[in-house]
Amino acid sequence: MMHEQYMHRCLELAQRGKGSTSPNPMVGAVLVHNGRIIGEGWHKAYGQAHAEVNCIENVAAADKHLIPQSTMYVSLEPCAHHGKTPPCANRLVQERVKEVVICNTDPYEQVGGRGIQILKDNGIATTTGILEQQGQWLNRRFFCVQENKRPYIILKWAQSTNDIFAPYGNKRYQISNPYSNQLVHKWRTEEDAIMVGTNTALADNPQLTTRLWQGKNPLRIVIDRSLILPDNLALFNGESATWIINDKKEEQTNNLQYVQLAFDDQLLENILQRLYHAGIQSLIVEGGAKLLNTYIAKGLWDEARVFTADKTIAQGIAAPQLNNASLAFETDLAGDAMQLYINKHSKYQYTGGMEL
Repeated sequence: MMHEQYMHRCLELAQRGKGSTSPNPMVGAVLVHNGRIIGEGWHKAYGQAHAEVNCIENVAAADKHLIPQSTMYVSLEPCAHHGKTPPCANRLVQERVKEVVICNTDPYEQVGGRGIQILKDNGIATTTGILEQQGQWLNRRFFCVQENKRPYIILKWAQSTNDIFAPYGNKRYQISNPYSNQLVHKWRTEEDAIMVGTNTALADNPQLTTRLWQGKNPLRIVIDRSLILPDNLALFNGESATWIINDKKEEQTNNLQYVQLAFDDQLLENILQRLYHAGIQSLIVEGGAKLLNTYIAKGLWDEARVFTADKTIAQGIAAPQLNNASLAFETDLAGDAMQLYINKHSKYQYTGGMEL
């Protein structure tokens, strides 16, 4: 039970890096001596020091001598390779930490148990699998990319109480309330990319930025097969990196990249492959209904976040219908019901008690 208590703290710390660590995972670390936490740390941003190093550096000078008699709790296996930073497993050996307790084994091919082996080879007692499911949920984006070779896919839409996605006609219509809208902008800061189709770009002229929340903008992606979108749309304003998926040209100018792909029945899979090779770890699909339904029909989704507003629309486009979905979480936002669904075939299931 003590292992779980300290691992819960690791997972709490790890979440502080949400939106900043991609393509790395979120990781938290806690150093404990005789039931007292003497150091804490988390991976704050990609390219910066990892959780274990921050944890050790956080130990007070008066407690440094206790490190060799202490247990390091860490939410992901310490890395064993030279990337942006030196291997953390070697640092733990150097510090002569007595014991290491780990939540998840790192699925990254350059680690994959090597960090654990380094610890064991140097006489450090090692325990794994503590709160393993919670750790997988926390780093579901990272795990999905490593294991499925594609970004983690989040579907998002709003609908009326009578399951209408939008009124007929290409006019912008805001279904959800301002609180829900602000939450959506927060989500955008936490994911790597966001996608809409041609009709949504024309009807809504979306910016797909995070102007209602502080944080980075995601990569904007719009599907425009024949390049019919006018260049005065917000998507072409250069404010954020943008991909135009089309079958006419491959070209890049500053923040705007034209990605040429065949528009066949493998289009979505090929888009996901391009994103994977570009180091994109997660994707929000915001619509329209046709694009969302295509992802659903192909089973290419991991979770769906659906807002149901307290209003009805007499006639309009039917909201998408999920297949193989299980309701994991729901809450109320000033009258809007927000429901989180998980694909039943997904390995990464919501474990409760943690942020989305």
